[in-house]
Amino acid sequence: MVSLAQIVFILGITNIISLFFVLLSCRCMLGTFVNKLWKYEWYKKFYSLHCYFWWIFIISVIFHAVLAIITFGNPFLK
Repeated sequence: MVSLAQIVFILGITNIISLFFVLLSCRCMLGTFVNKLWKYEWYKKFYSLHCYFWWIFIISVIFHAVLAIITFGNPFLK
């Protein structure tokens, strides 16, 4: 059985990976580096998923935060 702490950890890793994907697929953040990638067909497909990466990131952060508070409590109220 998977514990809540393990789920919080997995969601934390998901946050990091999805944020990396958001940044890598964002033309505003990486500028000229991303402009060099436009010549590759795989990057165009990757870039088309940019909005989905945001949704994965946002949902993961929300679940991560809620489960972390449920699992570990609020340290400011102790």
